[in-house]
Amino acid sequence: MAALESEPGLSGLEEELTCSICLCLFSSPVTVPCGHNFCSSCLELTWAGLSGGFSCPQCRATFAGRPQLQKNTVLCRVVEQLQGRAGAKGEEQEEGNENGDGEVGGCCAEEPPVPCDSCQEAPAVQTCLTCTASFCAEHLRPHRDSPAFRDHQLCPPLRDLQLRKCPQHNRLFEFFCGKHGVCICSLCLLGHKLCPTNPLEQAKAAAQSALKKRLVELHNQGERTARAMGTVKTNQNQSAETALRKKELIRNEFSEIKAAIEARENEIMKAIIEEEKRVWNKLDYIYSVLGNKKNEIQSLKDQIEMALTESDDVLFLKRATALQQTATKEAFVPLVEMDQNVLHSTYQSAIMLKDVVKLSVTQSRDKKEEVAAKPVKTKAPAAAHPNKAAVGKKPHGPHQTHKEKNTSQAQNTSQGETDTKEKKKAAKVAPSPAPSPAPTPTTAAAKELIDSFLKKPREELLQYAANITLDYNTAHNTVVLSENYTRMSISDTFSAHKYHPQRFTDYRQVLGFQCFKRGVHYWEVQLQPSSFCGVGVCYGSMERHGPESRLGRNSKSWCVEWLNSKISSWHNDVEKCLPNTKATRIGVLLHCEGGFVIFSAVGEKNNLIYKFKAQFTEALYPAFWLFSSDGVLSLCHMKE
Repeated sequence: MAALESEPGLSGLEEELTCSICLCLFSSPVTVPCGHNFCSSCLELTWAGLSGGFSCPQCRATFAGRPQLQKNTVLCRVVEQLQGRAGAKGEEQEEGNENGDGEVGGCCAEEPPVPCDSCQEAPAVQTCLTCTASFCAEHLRPHRDSPAFRDHQLCPPLRDLQLRKCPQHNRLFEFFCGKHGVCICSLCLLGHKLCPTNPLEQAKAAAQSALKKRLVELHNQGERTARAMGTVKTNQNQSAETALRKKELIRNEFSEIKAAIEARENEIMKAIIEEEKRVWNKLDYIYSVLGNKKNEIQSLKDQIEMALTESDDVLFLKRATALQQTATKEAFVPLVEMDQNVLHSTYQSAIMLKDVVKLSVTQSRDKKEEVAAKPVKTKAPAAAHPNKAAVGKKPHGPHQTHKEKNTSQAQNTSQGETDTKEKKKAAKVAPSPAPSPAPTPTTAAAKELIDSFLKKPREELLQYAANITLDYNTAHNTVVLSENYTRMSISDTFSAHKYHPQRFTDYRQVLGFQCFKRGVHYWEVQLQPSSFCGVGVCYGSMERHGPESRLGRNSKSWCVEWLNSKISSWHNDVEKCLPNTKATRIGVLLHCEGGFVIFSAVGEKNNLIYKFKAQFTEALYPAFWLFSSDGVLSLCHMKE
């Protein structure tokens, strides 16, 4: 290498011909598909033990299978020529040292030369390992000319030869003990006869090979660590994004709660203001009447005073007679009070609403503290769906829907029925500290329950309204979510979704962000005419990959599909053809305890499309599916 560095034209070439794994000149160089070159042995060690995931150690390019490595003959010849020139240059330098040309042989410019052990003046050019001494060119001549020194081993000048001797036998180290990790002389072999020993040259070669292998292992370990860091960073970004979206949804929910409370406050205040205005107007009218009465009395007083100043007896008597006949009534103020029933009912309504909110918040907090204090044994989630248990979803649907329902009822409650309905709302809103699964209704009771909901008009179903948003983490890569995660469309060129274990990979599907485990819930979906799409519900544990990940093609999902004018119901990969409907607004009613989900055509007289009956064992998510890029699904905002 020193010979190469002395020539400026070869120093840059040496860097290009260096293996990036062992940092030495190529040895049997081979080329990988991305164009980079490596030593054949280095690359074999790097890929040793891998069954897949082969990648270039330099640019990290990945290959589908193990590449067929071909020897780079051109590069091999260039390396051989370069090594030949380096060897020739080294021989010239050695000859120059032997002839006494130059400064000193084998010494760095910064270190002092090794002195000759014979004359102690001239710098040494060779060291005799047999004599354990260094000699200059003059005193080295007997070793070159005399046959008696022909068997002596010569090497470049060495410093501190005493450190290379065995302190016990005063002989040079010739062997290496692998068991004890020390250099030994030939006499020490008797004490290490049971130890694995090798000559120093072989031990050095073996140690170099082991270090190169260790270097490759560290290189691979560093790559794996870098990939693990990337995975952690991706998970960190995904958790931050999930938390951001969750905070937005929570902020929206609390905004709705505040708006509902403000609306109720305005309604109550309006009733008080109207009662105040009524009493004010009555008292204002009485005040004006009394004012007129006062003016009449004052006018009569003025006339009497004028009559008393009349000197003519006849005129005085005429005026006195007329004034005495003028009658005046005593001022009367009727009793006008505010309606105490209105005041009491409105005030009681405000108190009950406050109690409902406080009760819901307090019991939710108590339940959370109880769960935190008492560890609960839960089954491990499926490997394909870790985030359904680990990533915090919005509270189960009944909490949200009951809140919406109760707020709507609080706004529409009449003054005479305030106490009774507020008590019912308090019972509905308050979550149970330890909810137990509802008993399965009998066949007759289930049929009667379903029939009762089928007879309900849409206005009554709106009390169970749930505003659904779409979950970004489950959307297929071609699914585009817009309008605040309430509109679903397809873009064949769109693939910007980040990896997530809950994302559908084979079908253009997306789940709702809300999940429902208890209660009754109703939502509506707007379709496009003559579209190919599906609307349904599914468990969160439904597969995300493979044939069973399609909606309705497994035992964990129920859906209704539209194919132009054909309508079908799907569950557990069983299809049932249904009567056609022209409706494009579809209502979905889910009754968790009742064990049924109803699909209806909004706006039609006979609006039932299909109903599924099942005993639900997991929380259910709204699910949606589109086929082509011209299809669009929109979730309708349910006004309370």
